[in-house]
Amino acid sequence: MEENKITLDSLEKGTDNPGFSSVGEERLYDECDGPCGESKEERRREGKGRFSSCCRKALQPASKAKRFCKAHAKVLRMVVLGLLGVAYLCYFIAACWLNFQRALALVVMTAVVVFFICWSLFKKHCGAKVMLLLSPVWKCFQKSWPWLKWLLWVALLGGLITWLALDTSRNPEQLISLAGFCFLVLFLFACSKHHGAVSWRAVFWGLGIEFLFGLLILRTTPGIQAFRWLGDQIQFFLGYTTAGSSFVFGNTLIEEVFAFQALPIVVFFSCVMSILYYLGIMQWLIVKISWLLQVSMGTTPTETLSVAGNIFVGQTEAPLLIRPYLADMTRSEIHTVMTGGFSTIAGSVMGAYISFGIDAASLIAASVMAAPCALAMSKLVYPEVEESKFKGKASIRLSSGQEQNILEAASNGAAASVGLVANIAANLIAFLAVLEFINSALRWFGEMVDIEGLSFQVICSYVFMPVAFLMGADWADSPLVAELLGIKIFLNEFVAYQHLATYKKNRLSGLEEWDGSRKQWISERAERIATFALCGFANLGSIGIMLGGLASMVPQRKGDLASVVLRALLTGCCVSMLNACLAGLLHVPTEVGDCVTFLSTTNFSSTSYTMYTCCKQLFASSVLTNGTVSFTGAWAGLAESVLCLTQCCGHYNHTSCLGTT
Repeated sequence: MEENKITLDSLEKGTDNPGFSSVGEERLYDECDGPCGESKEERRREGKGRFSSCCRKALQPASKAKRFCKAHAKVLRMVVLGLLGVAYLCYFIAACWLNFQRALALVVMTAVVVFFICWSLFKKHCGAKVMLLLSPVWKCFQKSWPWLKWLLWVALLGGLITWLALDTSRNPEQLISLAGFCFLVLFLFACSKHHGAVSWRAVFWGLGIEFLFGLLILRTTPGIQAFRWLGDQIQFFLGYTTAGSSFVFGNTLIEEVFAFQALPIVVFFSCVMSILYYLGIMQWLIVKISWLLQVSMGTTPTETLSVAGNIFVGQTEAPLLIRPYLADMTRSEIHTVMTGGFSTIAGSVMGAYISFGIDAASLIAASVMAAPCALAMSKLVYPEVEESKFKGKASIRLSSGQEQNILEAASNGAAASVGLVANIAANLIAFLAVLEFINSALRWFGEMVDIEGLSFQVICSYVFMPVAFLMGADWADSPLVAELLGIKIFLNEFVAYQHLATYKKNRLSGLEEWDGSRKQWISERAERIATFALCGFANLGSIGIMLGGLASMVPQRKGDLASVVLRALLTGCCVSMLNACLAGLLHVPTEVGDCVTFLSTTNFSSTSYTMYTCCKQLFASSVLTNGTVSFTGAWAGLAESVLCLTQCCGHYNHTSCLGTT
């Protein structure tokens, strides 16, 4: 025991109590009945092993569940989808049972989704069998096609001529729009790069699809109601922007300042579009539209996809869909990509135009109709004379976004719009200031030679007045429509739509049509024509945007891009004008209704377009003889006629008002 004593020397030398030392521990462990031959490290590993074993035992149910889910993933997925489907079916039935009229939009959306799901399942499981069964019919059809196609073309042409003759007999002014349409097509053919290489199949099919879209949207009751409903829903949807912009800027600014009214809509719309891209909804829509155009017109999938994408996105975003293929595209295909960008507007700025008061249904219709027309006119102006690497290719792969989740997609979409918003604001400031400077300079030069009121708009009204008249605008409205065209081409469409919104607001407010020699608004027909004619990025400033965007994607093709951009700009301008001609051809005037009942029941506290129209009708029915007013037509013999005339004279001037003073 002597050697185990604790002394001061041993403390100074650092000797520990052997009862608490590792040596003592080993000795004590050796004396026990346990695993005497194991080392310290082995015992530690054994402890860890025991802990790991306990963890494994605790996690064993979770591991089994994970393996079960992997082994039965398909079955579980079908069960979950089935439960969700049953839940939605119960909700759908309840909504229809409670109020079918209120649930009509839900019924339409559900029917569309169910149709495409059933169609995809049918193609997947029965497509090959059906094609095999129909192969004899297809072979017979191919044999008969050489003479059948001519019979079909003759029938279509005869039906179109008959319909136009019957339709335009009621409204002869529509023939002017038809003449303008034919003139623009012939003008573009005269500007063709290779007259002998024009693919007339693409031209006629493109114009035919454009006409069918226009007929469906502007003439048929289901089409009118569907696009009107869609426009109303977009306006309602854009109203949610107020929640964000009022929180950031305050109610006063968003009610009084233009920048805080219109520009936040661009941010919101860009955010929503980014989410739709992340979910794959936009890609699905673009692919379906592209397939329709490609199959009917015979264009290559790359150029068709880009033009179809332009319905929803802008001139620099749509080529991103086909970015990997741009380097190998022919000059004709590049021209088509540019034409599609110049012929349409982006969905984000469409929201801003709707906020101005521009008709949403007309804007949507113009974008949809522009796609086939842009493909057709592009192949008319710059036909394909090279061998495309993508000809005959069934489809191309669309790239998806790089976002990891829906929140990142929303954030990236909002952040990406900041540059667009800044660009719009800067352009508005610059172009409006430049326009005012140009007008001031022109007035100064005009006064030198006793020409009063010379301005950029006046010059444009004379230069583009024949074009505006050929599109179908009345002769009195043609100068104002021509001004809008000039502003759109030489400045941008944003400024032009601002002016158009002012004219529309004046008309709906019931202002006098003429204020001295100045016209304050244009007719409803001219408004629609102008809406279609302005719907496109075809202006001189867009040349730099187009070249800059495409050159950054394919810098090795800068020379080809520069060689076709001006021709594409001209084609894009004419595509918008062709749509305007078609809008003028298919426009149906809105019925005013019973003016006698309207004027007899209104309180005349404020004016409206209906009041203006009915008062004009009343003025036309009144006859002033020796200071006494009498009435003809529907107003003859009515006691309210004089009172209504007096009320109308309180807002509008007419010679008949002299008899009421």
